[in-house]
Amino acid sequence: MNKPENRLVLAPMQGLVDDVMRDLLTRIGGFDECVTEFVRITHTVHSRPTWLKYMPELQHGNRTRAGVAVTLQLLGSDADNMAVNALEAVRHGADKIDLNFGCPAPTVNKHAGGAVLLQEPARIEAIVRTLRQRLPEHIALSAKMRLGYTDKTLALDCARAIEAGGAESLTVHARTKIEGYEPPAHWDWLARVRAHVRIPLTANGDVFCLQDYIDIKKVSGCHSVMLGRGAVMVPDLARQIAAYEAGRPPAPLSWAELMPWIRLFFELCCAKEANNKYPLARLKQWLGMMKKAYPEAAVLFDAIRTLKEPAAVAAILAA
Repeated sequence: MNKPENRLVLAPMQGLVDDVMRDLLTRIGGFDECVTEFVRITHTVHSRPTWLKYMPELQHGNRTRAGVAVTLQLLGSDADNMAVNALEAVRHGADKIDLNFGCPAPTVNKHAGGAVLLQEPARIEAIVRTLRQRLPEHIALSAKMRLGYTDKTLALDCARAIEAGGAESLTVHARTKIEGYEPPAHWDWLARVRAHVRIPLTANGDVFCLQDYIDIKKVSGCHSVMLGRGAVMVPDLARQIAAYEAGRPPAPLSWAELMPWIRLFFELCCAKEANNKYPLARLKQWLGMMKKAYPEAAVLFDAIRTLKEPAAVAAILAA
């Protein structure tokens, strides 16, 4: 029997992991797959510009510049509208669809999307089944969920519903909606879910360092792990993990070694949207998260905090 393949997936974090961040983190290395920020599905059928806004990689074989596969994620509650939009996305090149049943955002939940659906396993199953029946067989279908909305009572029912609907794989963030991102993540529940479904399970939640990765695999029994905030806070975390799995020394990057990547990130942001606040906002957002892991990030953040011109920021990054 072949040993299960270890896989690292970059999480679909709304407002944080856009195409530029996917490009950068996959260039640094270690990832096997990325999932896009969710595309919200309501009553309209999205056109090509919308799909390309969320997933420019559609124009490049569904891969980042580093060659890492990208999956398109959809969020909604109307099975028919989601199926119509999924087919439209496929028409524009998408080859894998992921369904979001885990987003904790109040605005999304208020409109019957994301984690609020975890209160209705039958509805989840109907959504997954509708998409599986209407999508071409060669288009992979997966889903992401949390352990529940207010509690974990329906966690196993929701996982089984996703499997019964026809999803080929499942990612579980090891918290409920109400728990948000408060520690700890309940890795033991991942093992419980894994014991009740036959489809491959990806573990997600609170992996901020190599030891966390080792521990979540041990506790959950999963060979596939999704990295979220940890991959943004420590940009070479996936590369460290991949080195560990290959039997090589993890060799974390120093701040001096990270600086060229920070400069590249800012250049990529400017290339995407040079004439608005996007490049500065994204850099400040990233440094704000990296401060938790690198004291030098706090110093750089303070140096650019009040700046408004990209040229001035670029000069500081080049110093």
